[in-house]
Amino acid sequence: MPTALIALAVFITVIVVWNVVVKRNMGEAMILGFLSTLPFAGLDAPAVAVESMVDATESEVLYAAAGFVFMTYFVERVGVIDKLVSILSGALGRVRGGPAFVDVVASGLMGALAGGSNTGNAAASGSITGPWMVRSGWKQSRAATVIAGNAGLGAAVPPSASMIIMIGFAGTMVTTSQVYVALLVAGLYQVLWRVALTLWFVRRDGVHREADHDSNTLRAALATGWPSMLIILGALIPIFLTVGPLSDALVASGNYGESLDEISLIVWIPVLIIAISAIVAWRELPRTLRGWAEFMAGSVPHFFTIGVLLYFAISASEVLDRLGLAEDVDSIVSGLDIPVWLLVTLVGALVVLVAGPLSSTATLSAVGQVSLVTLVGAGVNPLLAVIALLIFASTEGASPPASGSIFVACGITGAKPESTFVPLIIYYVLPITALGVLVALGIIPIPIT
Repeated sequence: MPTALIALAVFITVIVVWNVVVKRNMGEAMILGFLSTLPFAGLDAPAVAVESMVDATESEVLYAAAGFVFMTYFVERVGVIDKLVSILSGALGRVRGGPAFVDVVASGLMGALAGGSNTGNAAASGSITGPWMVRSGWKQSRAATVIAGNAGLGAAVPPSASMIIMIGFAGTMVTTSQVYVALLVAGLYQVLWRVALTLWFVRRDGVHREADHDSNTLRAALATGWPSMLIILGALIPIFLTVGPLSDALVASGNYGESLDEISLIVWIPVLIIAISAIVAWRELPRTLRGWAEFMAGSVPHFFTIGVLLYFAISASEVLDRLGLAEDVDSIVSGLDIPVWLLVTLVGALVVLVAGPLSSTATLSAVGQVSLVTLVGAGVNPLLAVIALLIFASTEGASPPASGSIFVACGITGAKPESTFVPLIIYYVLPITALGVLVALGIIPIPIT
């Protein structure tokens, strides 16, 4: 009897019901999901619970997630993201369809520099580009479709909480550097798709250049905000030190051991981005102890849901592992006589369907482990399996009817949510799902070393 798979099914059901039906927050849902797996351990349940929770406290990804949460809060609070968007507006404002291109790039930057919340991404970038698009001649429904479709870049571009969860599930099968670089390349594919899609929308809808665009010119935006661009170095420096020619040269010098892989990207990227943001935006920092106390207190609510979610997601995965999830999945996969491409497609469809009502983080917390074990058991490269699952889950922002990004985008543009459902599926959900399948099968190149 596949006890672990039954426990997984109960775990997913509890999460979906508590979050979608009862409409409570995902932190609570994950606690209940964790508790729902324990009865399957029988009389060993208390010991399994304690061991799993202790193991979760030792997970690097839990503490790295806290770093990314604070990084997101910090760069937004000191106004670095706003300055970057102003530069984009100045650069692309007069381009035909300019605000939509600004939304693509801004969503990607926010994904790379301000965490992986797709709904938050839609709200942050869309609040600027949404009214601008409508004013410059875009149809309300198309503007909402573009904003919600681009919101997925919050999870598609590293770093993100989803990425951290999958690194934890993969364990020793992959390294942090491998996942970061590979997901960055996969994220760039998604950006390119959205740029091409925007070009097509501009031509199809007859969007004209905005003649009276009077926002900050590029020169003015750069004059006041160019230092904000330096925070990109916070991500680039650790990457270049751990992979590529610079890393190879440092190792070859004999002064840095045989490898620089011990430099943890998920630790150092948020640290460097926070440090650089503090330097370039020092005027926005508090000047008194009371000011700093209020500044830090403002970050506390941001930690609660994601911290509880990650902790109990990791704890639940430890329980499922002890129940023999890998063995249960292997016994089923080994008995299936279907081609790998079909199995990958079915797994992708499962993740995409779960990502409809749930966030990408919650989706991978629920089905990420079993999906990874299934793909690896079928012969898919572990790194490609991780990246494919992250791509599948990034459809969350564009998955009707329950995606928060859709309702945020429609609220900003005044569009009817139902008018975006079919376009989002056709232009974003299906192509991105296909991208994940092609990545898993090794057809679209992704660096795996």
